[in-house]
Amino acid sequence: MMSLPLVFRPIAQIELDESISWYESRSAGLGQEFRDEIEKHLERIANHPNQFQRIREEIRRTVLQRFPYSINFLPEANRIVILAVFHARRNPKTIKQRLRSED
Repeated sequence: MMSLPLVFRPIAQIELDESISWYESRSAGLGQEFRDEIEKHLERIANHPNQFQRIREEIRRTVLQRFPYSINFLPEANRIVILAVFHARRNPKTIKQRLRSED
């Protein structure tokens, strides 16, 4: 199976960039380690999007092992839309409101 292209919503790209910067500011190299784990999950999403837990209608999620983050995404026919790179300690209502408002 061919992998599908990943398209980040602008807010998800901002979340990712800010999280990488935050980890890098805590310890040199930690931001890259976070990025590497994100990229590993994105590759799995691109290759096998339906293996992940459905959290709301067609929206799915993968949870990182080392870092307290999840990636929420929407598989579409010709692409996968990355909706959020979400920290586990954030208020879950934030993500639910966003997913609802951008349907």
